[in-house]
Amino acid sequence: MSLLHQVALTYLKSIGCTYAKSLVAHVGDAEEVFKTPKAKFLKIPGIGEKKINLIDFDEALRKAEQELKFIEKNAIDVLFYTDARYPRRLKNCHDSPVLLYSKGNANLNPYHCVSIVGTRNATDYGRQLCRQLVEELQQYNVLVVSGLALGIDVAAHKECIRLGVPTVGVLGHGLDKLYPHQNRGTADKMQENGGLLCEYPSGTIPDRENFPQRNRIVAGMADATIVIEAGLKGGALITAEIANSYNRDVFAFPGRLGDEYSEGCNFLIRNNKAALLTCVADLAYSLGWEKNTDVKDAPQQLLMPIDLSADERAVYEIIRQNKNPLAIDDLSIKANMPMSQLAMTLLDMELQGFIRSLPGKMYKVN
Repeated sequence: MSLLHQVALTYLKSIGCTYAKSLVAHVGDAEEVFKTPKAKFLKIPGIGEKKINLIDFDEALRKAEQELKFIEKNAIDVLFYTDARYPRRLKNCHDSPVLLYSKGNANLNPYHCVSIVGTRNATDYGRQLCRQLVEELQQYNVLVVSGLALGIDVAAHKECIRLGVPTVGVLGHGLDKLYPHQNRGTADKMQENGGLLCEYPSGTIPDRENFPQRNRIVAGMADATIVIEAGLKGGALITAEIANSYNRDVFAFPGRLGDEYSEGCNFLIRNNKAALLTCVADLAYSLGWEKNTDVKDAPQQLLMPIDLSADERAVYEIIRQNKNPLAIDDLSIKANMPMSQLAMTLLDMELQGFIRSLPGKMYKVN
């Protein structure tokens, strides 16, 4: 099948992903689309005379020839949706791209794949969650996908680089540029064990409308989408909604009540749009994953509430260091804290999801 015609198919005006696939299905392959009289496409549902009249085969082929020069010069890998290397999870989505441009060495059909998304305004707490999440994911032979945006996205990519976990950044523009430019160093390192991916040809600028489109790839490539920190508006919640529409699992870390960048996560959990996540074991259990026996087990690390007060942190550490649940009386003695103050502290920590109360006023970490 001709790469020229595959690329040219994406340049046909008025023909989006769904209709492009319909054209190929109607005649057999991309090259045959350009040899078929346009009038014959009127038989395809949804393709009327208005769309047919906007199609310019010659213009599309000219643009594709220019793009092929860029592809060859920059060693870009092009994946048509019928290619066996095209991400199979994404291919199952009704609005998946006809064609993807890839740079790097990522296996886009890994055994396990998760998307990690979140706010561009990541807090220290969010970055800490991200670090511990990727450390635990390391045990599951997983590819991590995100959007290479500022904040949680780039934090996830950086942790993957640090730990040798394959990671792919999905871009909202062509591969001839990198937005935001601050992430160029990270993007270059990602290509050593992962890569960059987009559906846009060179010359496509990072327009605002491209990013919701980008988010469907982030959601569609993964078994599950994990939201670490998010406000009530923004790309992370859009990605979660798209993942739900694809019937993919969505997980979210709970945050402190009232924190702006935890409101989105708490909203998703409260409205049953995401399952509550406290560690990777929750996700692995839900998805039926088993640990990769080739990877040495990392020491179990519990999520650390780094933004708690000094008293709350002291109580948390005492509970954490005990293998068995701890009674409130013992806690009061160990923490040297009045019972009334301790009760309020424990309630606040429980509401945040860091500890759990058991019968008999016993407490353990989540």
